[in-house]
Amino acid sequence: MAEIRFENVRKNFKDVVVIKRLDLVITNGEFFTFVGPSGCGKSTILNIIAGLEPVTEGKIYFDGVVVNEFSPSDRDLAMVFQSYALYPHMTVYENIAFPLKMKKASKETIHSKVKGIASILGLEELLHRKPKDLSGGQRQRVALGRAIIRKPKVFLMDEPLSNLDARLRVEMRAELKRLHQELKITTVYVTHDQAEAMSLSDRIAVVDQGEIQQCGTPIEVYQKPANLFVAGFIGSPPMNFIKGFIQNLQPLEINCNGVVLSPLLERTPKSKDVIIGIRAGDIIVSEEKLDKSVEVIISVVEPTGAFNWVDFVWNGVKTKGTSKPESKLKPGDVAFIKFSVDKVIVFDAELGERL
Repeated sequence: MAEIRFENVRKNFKDVVVIKRLDLVITNGEFFTFVGPSGCGKSTILNIIAGLEPVTEGKIYFDGVVVNEFSPSDRDLAMVFQSYALYPHMTVYENIAFPLKMKKASKETIHSKVKGIASILGLEELLHRKPKDLSGGQRQRVALGRAIIRKPKVFLMDEPLSNLDARLRVEMRAELKRLHQELKITTVYVTHDQAEAMSLSDRIAVVDQGEIQQCGTPIEVYQKPANLFVAGFIGSPPMNFIKGFIQNLQPLEINCNGVVLSPLLERTPKSKDVIIGIRAGDIIVSEEKLDKSVEVIISVVEPTGAFNWVDFVWNGVKTKGTSKPESKLKPGDVAFIKFSVDKVIVFDAELGERL
């Protein structure tokens, strides 16, 4: 296990700045995820940790030791890739054993450790097979086994589940979580899938255009997004954003599309224009007109089984909420929405920062 520290790290490719500035500590034994859209710089960060890319400026520490000049093999880490990167001519047993064979471990040691890893990953019956005879999920487990058997200080995982189908991704997420809880090895994970990041991580860093927009626990980032980018990226479906304005400061009154709200703010607004964020799961849509409910027009209903996603138009603004599974709402119907002001997040319209 290792603590990883970035100190004023920058990365340029010629004149293009890919990582603007990175000051961050990944603690010993933590499962830490960099999440963001394609091209945001998250895979470059992983390659910098691995030593596959040199930094342009700044220092990287493993347990207080500067590793900038260390080769990848001297950093004591293991990588798991999106493509599995298994040797096609080797059996599962040989693929998992390969790192120990390269270290010239004894046959007895190799056999004992391969059997132990196969037991942990449920690969005991597959050790004689070649990769071409395995499913995607089985191949990914073999790739994990090959990384685990070395017992490195750090695991680096670059979108390892993106080639799997939806059901297998969910299964492998649970597998990765269980493995981390058992092995407690510092793990740095990269993904564009915010659901993966939320479910797996102790902490996540949301990256955009080479900068960390927010770093915190999944619940912190979900409930208190630092800005509009984080609020729109984390959460599925994306948060609803509605233009509003402050019509009174003392007491605070915000006009949100014709509805007056008085949410609690952590910072004093610098201008009257704001953006109100409300997650779709926090808006209840129903046929029944309740106290203080707002009239809307239904446009789309998407049943999920447990509930329905409902798209509706609220005073000309397209918005999304939820209804009960037994709801009879259909496109064109008049309906009513209700949400708690406690679930409302207010952003500065110009700067995009949460207030």
